[in-house]
Amino acid sequence: MQRFCRFLSALITKFTLLAAAVLSLAACATAPVQEMSDARQAIRSAEAVGAARRSPDRLSAAQRLLREAQAYLETGAYDQARRYALDARAEAIKARENATQPAPVQSPTP
Repeated sequence: MQRFCRFLSALITKFTLLAAAVLSLAACATAPVQEMSDARQAIRSAEAVGAARRSPDRLSAAQRLLREAQAYLETGAYDQARRYALDARAEAIKARENATQPAPVQSPTP
């Protein structure tokens, strides 16, 4: 009987550890809500300073990356969605920076 109790105790311990590991992994695979929000805000900020006119390629790239992130999010591919959202944010920041750079000064032609 004592052997059975030790066996049962060890089995319960192993099951508890396995359950904790599974729960930990599940917690890592959460939707990238903050990353998506950050990307949207960065795109809105770039649009607000005129990136559509002064940095259209970068702004378009950011918007495309955000659409890709949204598509991955909807299928539950959270890791890919997170990566695309982070890339969209970075591209939008570059678009905003390009849009806020002073225009090059044209020297008069003699």
